[in-house]
Amino acid sequence: MYAVLETGGKQYRVTPGETLDIERLALDAGQSHTFDRVLLVSKDDVVTVGSPLVAGASVKVDILTHKRGVKVIAFKMRRRKGYHRKVGHRQELTVIKVTEITA
Repeated sequence: MYAVLETGGKQYRVTPGETLDIERLALDAGQSHTFDRVLLVSKDDVVTVGSPLVAGASVKVDILTHKRGVKVIAFKMRRRKGYHRKVGHRQELTVIKVTEITA
């Protein structure tokens, strides 16, 4: 059984028991959360695709911790002009564990 959910402008394929890094949620670690924006559910080789959402489907998760992702460097340079700029970015992430998928 798996589902495709949408959060933070991205889509994730999840299965029960899976841990996953998603965009930061404004919730405390240790809480549980339910995602209602489910785009697809597959159960017993029966695939249900929403238009755009599957009615009545939800994914229940436990929030494990919050962390920061790896640093991504953006470097800009104009050759022979003396211009260069280096900017780093670390994305704020939430680690979740999928507990249940209901369809």
